[in-house]
Amino acid sequence: MKKFLGALMLLASFNVLAADPQVGKDFDKTLQPIPTDNPNKIEVTEIFWYGCIHCYHMDPILNAWVKKLPADVAFKRVPGLPQPPWAPMAKAFYTMEELNLSAKLHTALFDAIHKDKTLNPTDEAATIDWLTKKSGLDKAKIEASFKSFSMNNKLNQAAQVFRASGATGVPSFIINGQFITSSTMAGGNDQALKTVDYIVGNIRADKAKAAKK
Repeated sequence: MKKFLGALMLLASFNVLAADPQVGKDFDKTLQPIPTDNPNKIEVTEIFWYGCIHCYHMDPILNAWVKKLPADVAFKRVPGLPQPPWAPMAKAFYTMEELNLSAKLHTALFDAIHKDKTLNPTDEAATIDWLTKKSGLDKAKIEASFKSFSMNNKLNQAAQVFRASGATGVPSFIINGQFITSSTMAGGNDQALKTVDYIVGNIRADKAKAAKK
């Protein structure tokens, strides 16, 4: 509750110049406050789905943006899981994380779906086969990750983040567990990241003011 009230107070501190992103239009507060991993960092979370063409187009822009992040900002991805057909890609994401395959296969998975069009993102068996082939690992190891108890926990957490954020689509961005923006809200991929930067700047300024008190 304290964090939620803080978010409301921070909303009031945003500049209202016409050129700035506008509350209720370009971004909004999350439906519920979402815990962050590190209170010393300003956390930016992308909610995405490998099967989303808009996420595919956002990815190279986002990767370039992430490389330039200042030290006080932490970035992470959470797979969107608003409906069961999106689960195979969420499982693929967490399996790649668990088996240290993300750096090698993140972009390749996007390409397989949208560029090569050789993978149906809702087909779990085909996704397991794809990961097995591309990773060179034993298929049983991939299957074990997909069916593990920890995987179920991760999927439940991802679904909860999607609900709590108030996201209506992907890609969306949660800023410090308090605010949400998206390409749709902000009017494009570049505009979404500019809105994220704007919110991060205001949170940073608010933290600096609080530290002086």
